[in-house]
Amino acid sequence: MARVLIPIPRRDFDPTETAVPWRVLRQRGHEVVFATPDGAPGAADDLMLTGQGLDVWGFAPLLRKLTLVGAVLRANADARRAYAAMREDRAFQAPLRWADLATAQFDAVLFPGGHRARGMREYLESPLVQALALDAFRRRLPVGAICHGVLVLARSIDPETGRSVLYGHKTTALTWKLENAGDAIANITRFWDRHYYRTYRDPPGKPAGFMSVQQEVTRALASADDFVDVPSSDPEFKRRTSGTVRDSETDLSAGFVVRDGGYISARWPGDAHVFAHAFAGLL
Repeated sequence: MARVLIPIPRRDFDPTETAVPWRVLRQRGHEVVFATPDGAPGAADDLMLTGQGLDVWGFAPLLRKLTLVGAVLRANADARRAYAAMREDRAFQAPLRWADLATAQFDAVLFPGGHRARGMREYLESPLVQALALDAFRRRLPVGAICHGVLVLARSIDPETGRSVLYGHKTTALTWKLENAGDAIANITRFWDRHYYRTYRDPPGKPAGFMSVQQEVTRALASADDFVDVPSSDPEFKRRTSGTVRDSETDLSAGFVVRDGGYISARWPGDAHVFAHAFAGLL
């Protein structure tokens, strides 16, 4: 069985994108090891767990527990159960430190995502996590990345080539359509924190979406055509691109992944189950 490393930030990672792959890997008998900046257990984005704070009244302490929009946007019940179980796992409770990582200790690496800038930027901008990604690609280990996790890879530059480890590979990631839709909702329902869904805001003078995950990842690729989204000819196109339908343990049909050799990528929490099974299939 394989030993799989999942690096996460100290807070605000996405619970679905982390816990669902953890559960699938453990069910298949693989060992899963976590790593955080300081070796303390990480914590997922609480808004994605409770949904509290995602409705227009979410700033009010007496009303925030009433969730409507939040109940739809948060992790579903299955993912929340997986997260609760993952938190009790010994490996999750005693993670390694980023500074102590070496891919020689592992057989595969999985990079989950999350969008809340407060905690995610430390992970996305970490030279230690990027060095891990570079080493994994150099050693041709199985690598999985979902949502903002793909951004880690896009930013992992091989000093020998001056290019991202994703250069020459096909990938997907959080699409601008999905990211922009979340931002539009938050602009209304979370008006005191309008850019909750945008980890990076577009600088002045740049077009809308310039700092979106899709556009930054695309700039790291050999060709814009190497960024792959669900083709319009796909029989499940509407379900897979709606942003409202998620895959599940019993129905993977709404999920979408891209495989390029030993590298698997996915777009958002709605792909988590098919992503987890596809990644496990590499091991």
